[in-house]
Formats: sequence, structure tokens, C-alpha cells
Amino acid sequence: MDLYEYQARDLFEAHGVPVLAGIVAQTPEEAKAAAEKIGGVTVVKAQVKVGGRGKAGGVKVAKTADEAYEHAKAILGMDIKGHTVHQVMIAQGADIAEEYYFSVLLDRANRTYLAMCSVEGGMEIEQLAVERPEALAKVPVSALTGIDQATAEKIVAEANFPEELRSQVAEVLVKLWGVFEKEDATLVEVNPLVKTGDGKILALDGKVTLDDNAEFRQEGHAALVDKRTEDPLEAKAKENDLNYVKLDGQVGIIGNGAGLVMSTLDVVAYAGEKHGNVKPANFLDIGGGASAEVMANGLDVILNDEQVKSVFVNVFGGITSCDAVANGIVKALEILGDKATKPLVVRLDGNNVEEGRRILDEANHPLVTLATTMDEGADKAAELANK
Repeated sequence: MDLYEYQARDLFEAHGVPVLAGIVAQTPEEAKAAAEKIGGVTVVKAQVKVGGRGKAGGVKVAKTADEAYEHAKAILGMDIKGHTVHQVMIAQGADIAEEYYFSVLLDRANRTYLAMCSVEGGMEIEQLAVERPEALAKVPVSALTGIDQATAEKIVAEANFPEELRSQVAEVLVKLWGVFEKEDATLVEVNPLVKTGDGKILALDGKVTLDDNAEFRQEGHAALVDKRTEDPLEAKAKENDLNYVKLDGQVGIIGNGAGLVMSTLDVVAYAGEKHGNVKPANFLDIGGGASAEVMANGLDVILNDEQVKSVFVNVFGGITSCDAVANGIVKALEILGDKATKPLVVRLDGNNVEEGRRILDEANHPLVTLATTMDEGADKAAELANK
């Protein structure tokens, strides 16, 4: 789960990371009151989970509370790259002398954590990494020791911070690691990390991604979810413990196992080129237990997607045999009843496949078409979606 900037700021403050005052507001009146409370120059910042807010006009400096009101009035409701602004953060103005960059993230490729740091902050880090890679220090971080004082000092040294700033910056990096570790994050990024005119180091803009797999031990994280911006289908799938991601296509996909589902997406996309260029509508992995309830929940989510014109169920029977999967599909269609209105192409293979196909043949449901191979099934599903 990605956090809004104000939520990241609040987490930083809770873990002792030096930040400036910030108050979230959902109306221009709240924005004005927040600016009056903070006092002095403030910055009105759109709260959306996407970059490029400043270029889109979503970040404005306000010298007075009345200006904060006017800026908030203009920004609230704005569309920034498809994200509607429902709230703004009124942030205390900063006397910025220098801007730096820091992040720590889960490095899946190398199976460790990675810290990245640069004395050239404020710009897009991807741009810096391409144009001047030598300006970006990349330091592996052990999961056993994390960013302790010694590692923090190594990071600031490799990033070429001035000697007189290194101990102060290192202290902040240790605290940012505390956020990463204690909140079960997969990313903590500060851009910019700044030095103010009076020499203080502050985290001015934060980005945090939390690991949803750690929800069981992070009870407070549920309160961070903004239901207004959640995709209703993804929210429904989450409620039913389904591994679902909505895509922008017309062929609904159900499979068991992430690898099989990913392969199915590719095959459907390829087949769709011959049938009106239709594309996969989702990723949905029902895992090993394709029971009637699981299958019904999956089909319910997919069939409620208005873009979906057909569904391709691609299952390889392993621990859960094909006859159990077939019974699950038949019972799922019974459970859904009139909700099931779109054609299903079903391809079964693996453990007890003949019995699974017999069950579906015998059921003879008008919406179900059996396919022998994955390519055949993908082609048929794409054809039906294009009708």
C-alpha cells in the first residue's frame, strides 16, 4: 500500500525523523485554518499517489492564510494523471539551502535491502540514475543489522556529503531505517532531504510503501487506507483474499498459480491481436484451492467488471485435482445464478483431467466452452470477447 505524503510525514514524525509541521485539509476552509495555525509561509500540496504534482499545478506556495484558501480551492477536485485530489496538505514553509535524496527499498533481484543516496536531490531520481549514475550511491543493507550507525556513515561517505554534515545526515538515515523496519515497509523515500538555512537536516517530502503481507502485525495500517480511491473490484477481491489486479482489457482471467496466470496473460494478449486487439482484463490467481466458494468469488469479481466480455479459466490440476475444479466451476455458476451472463472458456489439464472435463460436459452449461490447450482457450476467449 502506497501512502499519501501527509501519512508518510506523520509516520516520520512518530519515529523521530525531523520534519516540518503539516496538516491535512479536505476543504478550503480547513486549509485556511491550518495555514493560520502553522503561521508564516505555507505550501499547499495536493495529496495524490502519483508524481508530477508540481508540474500539474498541485503544489502552491501561500504567503497568507487567505492565499492558502484560494490555492486549496483551485487544487481540490483537480485531476492529476487520472487521480482526483480529495485532500491537500498544508505544509510549513522551509528555508532550503541544499536538497539531497535518500531511499531504502526491498531489492528483490539481489535478495537484500538497498539504500540509495545522493547530494543531488529534488530532481527525478530515475533521471539522475540515467544521466549521472556516479552521483547516486547504492549501498546494500543487511537484513540482520539494517542501517546502523556504521552503515549510515558508509552511505553518506559514498554519497559524498560534506564532512561537517555526515554525522547529522547519518543520524537521520538511522531513524528512516527505523520507519522502514518497524512499519514493515518495502520503500521509504525522501526527496528532497534538505539542509535549511540554519543548518538543520529535514525530511521535506516522503514516499512510503507498506507491505500488505504484514497487515496481521500492523493493526494501525488499516486506518491508512483511503476507500474513496480504492478500485471497488480490487477492494472486493481483497475482502475475499483473492490475488487480483485489474487491467485494462476485455478478457477476464482466472488461473491457479502466479506463473500460470502470467503466461495466460501473454497468450491472451497474443491471441487478441487476431480478434480486434482485445486484451486481458485482470490478473486473478485463485491459488491451489479452487473450491466452489473461491471460484464463485473470483467469477463474481470478474463478471462485475463492465469491460469484461468473456472469461478464460485456465487451471492446471495438481494438489487440487481437475474434477474438484470442475465441480467448483459448476457450483460457482449455480451460486452466481443470473449474475453469470458472460461466456466462459475453460481449459483444464493435469491431475484427473478426464474426469474434470466429463463433469463440465455433463453439466452442459450454456455459458461454458471447453478448450483442450491453453492456446486454443485463449483464442476462443478472445474471439468471444470481440463479438
